[in-house]
Amino acid sequence: VQLVESGGGLVHSGGSLGLSCAASGFTFSNNIMNWYRQAPGKERELVASIGSAGTAVYAEYAKGRFTISRDNAKNLVDLQMNSLKPEDTAVYYCNTRVNGYGYWGQGTQVTVSS
Repeated sequence: VQLVESGGGLVHSGGSLGLSCAASGFTFSNNIMNWYRQAPGKERELVASIGSAGTAVYAEYAKGRFTISRDNAKNLVDLQMNSLKPEDTAVYYCNTRVNGYGYWGQGTQVTVSS
């Protein structure tokens, strides 16, 4: 199983960024895919999840600002983030579970300046 994130960077408050996660090594279309984030000094937290058919759930802080989507033909899961705030600064990770084991990407840094 391999998860590779891309798309992080530096953005001003109010700006937008799109993250992408390329997945391989498992049957992507069958799996729930998740985006997590971890800010300095804080625990890793769930940002959004998307089921195999595209049903999405979001953390309260992400509702209305972030959109998770997936392309089962390309084995990609994306996270579009709008109206970014400095408190969204974190390393963002792609995650899934295969055979009961959780897998993580290497993470991509998102920094929002005020």
